[in-house]
Amino acid sequence: MAAALDASDRDRITTVARVLHQAARPIKILKAIAWPDQVKADFFAKGAQALPQVEYPAFDPQPVLDLVYEARRNIFGGSVIDAWLERQAYALETGARMLAGIGTSVFFEHSRRAYGEPTTPMRFDTETTLDLAQQIQTVIQQLDHINLDISPPEFHDADFVAREIEVAVKKHFGDSAPEIQVVEELSANALASASRIRLRKDARFTDRDAAQLLHHEGHIHVATSLNGQAQTALPILGSGHPGTTRTQEGLAVFAEIISGTIELNRFQRLAHRVFAIQMAVEGADFLQVYQYFLERTDNPDQSFENARRVFRGGVITGGAPFTKDVVYLYGLLQVGTAIRAMFSAGRADCLLLLFCGKLDIYDLPALAELTATGLCKLPRFVPPWVSDPRYLLALLTYSTFMNQIESERSLAAVQKLLENTPVVDVSGRTT
Repeated sequence: MAAALDASDRDRITTVARVLHQAARPIKILKAIAWPDQVKADFFAKGAQALPQVEYPAFDPQPVLDLVYEARRNIFGGSVIDAWLERQAYALETGARMLAGIGTSVFFEHSRRAYGEPTTPMRFDTETTLDLAQQIQTVIQQLDHINLDISPPEFHDADFVAREIEVAVKKHFGDSAPEIQVVEELSANALASASRIRLRKDARFTDRDAAQLLHHEGHIHVATSLNGQAQTALPILGSGHPGTTRTQEGLAVFAEIISGTIELNRFQRLAHRVFAIQMAVEGADFLQVYQYFLERTDNPDQSFENARRVFRGGVITGGAPFTKDVVYLYGLLQVGTAIRAMFSAGRADCLLLLFCGKLDIYDLPALAELTATGLCKLPRFVPPWVSDPRYLLALLTYSTFMNQIESERSLAAVQKLLENTPVVDVSGRTT
């Protein structure tokens, strides 16, 4: 049972949440570290042989730090709500200091505090994100011998995908649907906010990418933004910041999996990003990381974009990268584990709370108390697999069942069976 809040506590909490929301406004990390298109043009004009030259706008952290200080004067200890508010304050302070050090090793020091780095052990495990990436790579290598054609039948341009997503978001969000834009410059193939989903004009997408972007960007990032903006008493829930990134991206990748829109090369890309960040931490420069991706994709443009993700905001000559991309695998594991635990505990309420705004898994106890007191609103927009959880429940039942039984002997028996089964030529199969 949540403890009751008196009027003074309610006023204090909402005041702190509003001050933190104000502090979060200038912290637009991806926007601040974005590279102009001219950087790419110059890179290829020089034959992809010279390090890119990037200049960043200066960022004054003091206004943010002053607001964080003001908020902390009213954050008291002893409750899960105050602990939640303090985590928001810490994340905003870290983000401000990170942007103040943009283009230097100071940026990396705060980036690794905010997001971790490949060799950072996970909170309740000795494994690291680098270990996760290596495990994915090992499994993919084991699948290399499978005689299945998984190449996409065709690729689509950004305009085609934009039209597909526009129809879907209007159906799901109604009058609150975000605008779909195709833009010249973007730090990724696609980015989302509460009001718009942007696609980079020169990006190319597989046949599954439109559905994947809908579930990742639309049903997670847009939905949590809109739900957070509706939190009038707790507006900090409408602000994405380094403290919420791991759970938000973990939810988004989980959405790709549960919706059946993820592809094998998506897992490969997530693993390669982790390897590339570790290369940069160990001193590899932009050219070396670019070459790493080029050897794996044979696509100069995409290799540049992949390398740019690692070095944006950091040091081009190596040793101090942007580490955000480690959160995708860590976040996926964290969110997947949390949802399984909610399923086992019969806590559908916590599954719903995950979408009430921009939050971290460990914010749930505080948000449950705040919901019970009426300060936090339940989400209006949730993904289809939450509003109609039949497939989610079936998948969780299956995964729980498989994890609880001993299967090594059965697996060995089937492997022996397959050894004695001749290989059938299926290359001429038609559908």
